Amino acid sequence: MVTTGLDQVVQELPREWHWKRLGLLTNMAAVTTTDLTDAALALHRAGANLAVLFAPEHGFFADAPPGANVPDRHEPRLNIPVISLYGAQRAPTPEQLAGLDLLIVDLPDVGARFFTYASTMIETMRAAAQAEVPVVILDRPNPITGRFMEGPVLDLRFSSFVGMLPLPVRHGRTIGELALIASNMLEFDVDLDVVPIKGWNRGWWYDAWMPSWVPPSPNLPSGETALLYAGMGLIEGTNLSEGRGTPLPFHVVGAPWLDPFRLADELNAAGLPGVRFRPVTFTPTSHKYTGQTCYGVQVHVTARNEFRPVRTGLAIIALARAQNPARFQFIRTPNGGYWLDLLFGRSFPRQRLQEGVSWREIVDWMEWLDES
Repeated sequence: MVTTGLDQVVQELPREWHWKRLGLLTNMAAVTTTDLTDAALALHRAGANLAVLFAPEHGFFADAPPGANVPDRHEPRLNIPVISLYGAQRAPTPEQLAGLDLLIVDLPDVGARFFTYASTMIETMRAAAQAEVPVVILDRPNPITGRFMEGPVLDLRFSSFVGMLPLPVRHGRTIGELALIASNMLEFDVDLDVVPIKGWNRGWWYDAWMPSWVPPSPNLPSGETALLYAGMGLIEGTNLSEGRGTPLPFHVVGAPWLDPFRLADELNAAGLPGVRFRPVTFTPTSHKYTGQTCYGVQVHVTARNEFRPVRTGLAIIALARAQNPARFQFIRTPNGGYWLDLLFGRSFPRQRLQEGVSWREIVDWMEWLDES
């Protein structure tokens, strides 16, 4: 039986947590494995003296759209404020940390470097270090296993809120391990403790220890979607639709100008492991191409231990671009860079794609981690 950090402290709450003023960075997707009670309520019921909550992207209820500024709100069950760290600010202010004796973090990461919860944790740790507030991370397993790592390691020149640590795209770490890496590698000295997981095998998938999937964000409705996200999330750096605004986010990829039959045939002929592709049409109700019919593929994972999502995402981008380089675009960032560079953590893949280099050569030529 797997017991997360949250499970352990709820079962036996540290004595001082009854009277110390505690802050908690979390959302309602961070739940106990026994009865799916969210961390805030579970700690409150155990007797923890919670004074304030902090919430990452998507908000405390994990329901806000991606990239949307989330306002502060009030937690009605506990009658305490919820301060958004994805709106006017990305980290707690000194005033918000003043008077806290301890800051607790329990966040449901999904195993992809560009999922922003780890960055919110890191910025919160940095703020806590400056305010001299100790931090405790309640660790929980990586839902897409701690066994597989894939993709290029981030070059720190491309450090951003979608990637702060020199890790591969699919990083294979837990949120507690990410915190330890950050405290050792980045320039801040935080008083850090991690309550480790008990009973977890690193090769286990989410369905081996989670009684039921709890979506950590609106577009990750299933564990398989989280696996796909580690590669299909790269599509966000292009003008292809990654399926947001459809019932199958990250399962379908397309654009109004693609030939779906050609794309499916070429992807299936590529011999990518653990996956098959089916031609589809879909019409997003939001995000890219709202109300327009898109033509593309549905990605079907057939063997999840063999499937390589990052390699698959790169192949889809390359073969879609090859169909119509004039219509295909890499999305720019506000400062004139490229969003795909930040997602990959390197400019090499995008530059070589623009030169017409095949996706296989890109994988062969760069420092591409593929370990289990």
